[in-house]
Amino acid sequence: MSNNDSFIDEVSEEVRRERLFHMLRRYGWIAIVVVMVLVGAAAFWEFQRAQDRAEAQAFGDRIVAALELETPQARREALLSIEAEGTRRALIAMLAADRLEDAEQRAATRSELDAVAADESLPQIYRELAILKSVMIAQSDTAPSEIIDRLNPLTIPGAPYRLLALEQTALAHVRADETETAIETLRTILADDQVTQGLVQRARQLIVALGGTLDPA
Repeated sequence: MSNNDSFIDEVSEEVRRERLFHMLRRYGWIAIVVVMVLVGAAAFWEFQRAQDRAEAQAFGDRIVAALELETPQARREALLSIEAEGTRRALIAMLAADRLEDAEQRAATRSELDAVAADESLPQIYRELAILKSVMIAQSDTAPSEIIDRLNPLTIPGAPYRLLALEQTALAHVRADETETAIETLRTILADDQVTQGLVQRARQLIVALGGTLDPA
């Protein structure tokens, strides 16, 4: 009986092997194609990642080289000559908005920053920073009421650049001869627990310059 069972098991095993062999001959190419697709996709993904890393490094190298130039004009021209899109273009526009020497440069830079601010494809944090930098450039030659209106959305609680926007708002109130309002705005900055030491110093100095008094605390 045992020998008979063993024989039946061997026959059954042979039948299973034969069926598996036929299935492999009939459908095995599918498995090969799947493996090839997976390997190809992995290789392409790694190649794409390597390209992205190389491109990002090259972009960073170009920015560093531009920022190492001697004059503000040379740095600005080098930065704006870098080809970029999206958030990289926004970054370049903001880096180029530094130490502008004449009205033409200020106007051109404001135009670039305003384009960033209006680009709804960019993250909101980039757009708000572009507004802030544009307003900072415009402080000296734009109506204070226009400055205040444009900064207003940036001064709401929780906004990422709220305190810097309040500082610029206070400066606009100073230009509008609204001294008390400027002082109150500066005190709002000092009362915020997120205020930096540098901003505390600037706010205190301006309050004193405007004839206000500081909280002894």
